[in-house]
Amino acid sequence: MQRLQDRVAVITGAGSGIGLATARRFAEEGARVVCADVDEEAGVKAANEVGGLFVKADVTDEDDVARMFRTAFDTYGSVDIAFNNAGISPPDDDSILETGIDAWRRVQEVNLTSVYLCCKHAIPYMQRQGKGSIINTASFVAVMGSATSQISYTASKGGVLAMSRELGVQFAREGIRVNALCPGPVNTPLLQELFAKDPERAQRRLVHIPVGRFAEASEIAAAVAFLASDDASFITGSEFLVDGGISGAYVTPL
Repeated sequence: MQRLQDRVAVITGAGSGIGLATARRFAEEGARVVCADVDEEAGVKAANEVGGLFVKADVTDEDDVARMFRTAFDTYGSVDIAFNNAGISPPDDDSILETGIDAWRRVQEVNLTSVYLCCKHAIPYMQRQGKGSIINTASFVAVMGSATSQISYTASKGGVLAMSRELGVQFAREGIRVNALCPGPVNTPLLQELFAKDPERAQRRLVHIPVGRFAEASEIAAAVAFLASDDASFITGSEFLVDGGISGAYVTPL
């Protein structure tokens, strides 16, 4: 499929995981991809692989974010898609009883404030064009509670979900769609690192997934490509769950 032919897509956190898989999928569908990442080596590698452009950016820095979108526009002439995907899930973000204020603030800055900044600076380009699609990475934990808490991560993703809903409503009649992607657990380096340290914690999560496995990043990328495309032209302000059935499950299959 070539649903994104010649559209300009900016992806944050493009150097690995869901961001990298989405860069590949967007390129396959004809998009011009701007790969943004704080990790220059990984970002350059991703951009070279998909024939795109690398921009080094700290998504918590407003000047970097503004420069990222300005570079995309100056290079390719438009900003059609913004996949605001960069995020962290550090080990010191745990139960509310254990998580310190510094860990809380760091996660909020990367996971929530960065999405605010990216939307703030992407939307004016889309307003000029009268169209655009923004996909913000939230999580299934934005709609469900967990006894194995990562409190700041969960709160940040709830914020992404609420903000995406509001922006989707606010800018709908200007041709700008904003949706929150809510993946279930994904087989990415971030998850592998977290669960390799605690296999019991991993198994405790896995048992709740009806399909019986974690998602692959390419499966999430397919959902992002759909939301970015005209196939999703009547979808905005949504919580788009791609979670293997977790949010709908009470008792899972044996």
